[in-house]
Amino acid sequence: MEKFNFEELKVYQKSLIFVDEIYEQTKKFPKEEIYGLTSQFRRAASSIALNIAEGAGSTNPEFRRFLQIALNSIKECVVCTEIAKRQSFLDIQQYEKARKDLSELSKMVTSLKKYLQA
Repeated sequence: MEKFNFEELKVYQKSLIFVDEIYEQTKKFPKEEIYGLTSQFRRAASSIALNIAEGAGSTNPEFRRFLQIALNSIKECVVCTEIAKRQSFLDIQQYEKARKDLSELSKMVTSLKKYLQA
């Protein structure tokens, strides 16, 4: 099976792992949140990977624009993580792991964005 170039990007691979973790964690959220926080959190997490993929292969300015959207989705996930912790949907270990992963993703996306600017 042939791979697309973006699939080799470490930041893309890490973003997919994050999506997997969020899907797993949100399975345990209350059923009444299925159209609320669960849906929002899953869409924001998926948006990180989707925007990296969509921007890859474009011109550098266009790719940077998609990376900015990915960064905005990372911030959205930070808020979702905070809400989930405050509502006791995530325990402290899950919360801290998600925050660490989001921080790493943010640094990776920012670094890639700066690299494309050079």
